Amino acid sequence: MEDFAIYKRRENMTVVRKIIALLIIALIGLPILFGVVWVVGLTKATVSSEFISELPQEIIREIPDIAERIFEEGQDERVIRDESTRAWFRAASEAGVSPKQLMADIGLLDWLEYELAESLDEVGEVLRGERRARPITIDLRPLKDILMRDEIDQYLMRVLEELPPCDEEGERQWIQIGRWGLENRELPACRPDMEVAREAFTEWRMEAVTDMENEVEIFEDVDFIPFGFSRALPVLSSFLFVIPALFIFIGSLIAATSPASFFRWCGVSTFLGALPALLLAFFVKHISLWGLKIAPFYSSDWDSWSPELQELVFEKTSWIPMRIIDHIFSPVVTVAAIVCVLGIVLFAISLMVRNKPRSKAVTSVQAPPPVSPEKAPEEEAPVKAEIAEKVEEEAEKIEEEAEEVKDKVEEGEEKEFELPEKEKPEAPADETPESEQDESEEPEKK
Repeated sequence: MEDFAIYKRRENMTVVRKIIALLIIALIGLPILFGVVWVVGLTKATVSSEFISELPQEIIREIPDIAERIFEEGQDERVIRDESTRAWFRAASEAGVSPKQLMADIGLLDWLEYELAESLDEVGEVLRGERRARPITIDLRPLKDILMRDEIDQYLMRVLEELPPCDEEGERQWIQIGRWGLENRELPACRPDMEVAREAFTEWRMEAVTDMENEVEIFEDVDFIPFGFSRALPVLSSFLFVIPALFIFIGSLIAATSPASFFRWCGVSTFLGALPALLLAFFVKHISLWGLKIAPFYSSDWDSWSPELQELVFEKTSWIPMRIIDHIFSPVVTVAAIVCVLGIVLFAISLMVRNKPRSKAVTSVQAPPPVSPEKAPEEEAPVKAEIAEKVEEEAEKIEEEAEEVKDKVEEGEEKEFELPEKEKPEAPADETPESEQDESEEPEKK
């Protein structure tokens, strides 16, 4: 009865321990692990030199060619079906200056390829740890001066001169543009009063330049980091994994009843904590790429553009946001996948530990299972009879083994003291030989 009670108490304690471990892991360990996977992945993506330095420079190099392709295909009726939009592209092409040539004339290409690219190179060197961190300033004043150059006014006027004259409706629209500005307004494809158009374009450029900062400062009040930002910050953020690992370790230690179960709890918990992060990062990455194909056509900033023009611009520039999204979410997917693999490895270790051959132990007669005190007397009788039979069988075996040992001992003694017949002394007639006395006494002893 007492053994059964002890057994039940142990079973109850095991259940309680597993419930406590499950609460610790599910409510604390797994949510923290999910968040740490995202933090480490996003940190690795956003502080890398590829994202901050190399990708912007690649975009800068492609801007002139992108503008050229848009202007070439914008004149095709199969691409742009809207007559007004196509008229603007034709007028721009007949102005005699291509977009790339205009960027070179006003100095925009030089600023992008030299001044801005040089500053981005310095940023990349700091992120890679190749130079000491110091404030890096990107001066935007030259860009402001470029946007206010007279060459831009002259180019816009030449484009307007290539347009057909405006009717009354066109004139009214241009007057409203001159009064209220160009924001979210569709430009009529006709030649207005040049002074009205010049004032509208000048005001629009002035607003853009005014909203722009004079300079952008990077790495302000940042000390030197020997290993570089792109390597130091991801390494430092990786130490955050210690927090969820500690809770998973404690929960597994509480619930485990053997080394195999400990590794099994650790492996399953680690896998279940990283799997949602992996699936969510994969889903967000692809749903964002899919959303980019729809968002431009419904953006309020592009209301003045025709749907065909929006589609054309997005087609030529879609690789830029796709590269950015891929660069942001790919590290999260990678980190989550590594953590999932770690969980699988821990689970595999639990299988290896469980399948280890156990050391040979001395076999003993196992006691029958304890009888529950709740059993009725008629259920206890067969159990007691079975126990009695086993005890009797064991006793009989012990007696038989004792008899065999005793017979072997007696046979050994007889052989030891037996002499040859010629050497045996003759016993007196009236005396009984000692061997016969011994044999006569032996049955009495038995």
